[in-house]
Amino acid sequence: QEQLVESGGGLVQPGGSLRLSCAASGFTLEYYAIAWFRQAPGKERDFVATISSGGESTIYEESVKGRFTISRDNAKNTVYLQMNSLKPEDTAVYYCAADANGLFYSDLYSDGRGYDYWGRGTQVTVSS
Repeated sequence: QEQLVESGGGLVQPGGSLRLSCAASGFTLEYYAIAWFRQAPGKERDFVATISSGGESTIYEESVKGRFTISRDNAKNTVYLQMNSLKPEDTAVYYCAADANGLFYSDLYSDGRGYDYWGRGTQVTVSS
């Protein structure tokens, strides 16, 4: 069965760090651009970051630039989101999504539509 599974979420104090993982099973991740989205309670899902299929290009939402880093290890069929200097406003469920249709190179990568696969999410809570 083809699926994405996120892991690595948890409770962390402000200023702390977490590394999220997005692992694929049933298909090869190296052919897909991967994006991270997040959804806070009562809010819409927002784009966080995306990485091209080969890993040579990345795009970040403005509020996470300089704090979050997206990377991938295609040999492990996994994409990562390293989150540093976490703030309470980063609290959300984080989802990864995979796209093989070129969204990364269009204006559509950030609106969440058109992705081939979605994970079920992992909760990140930033609180003292």
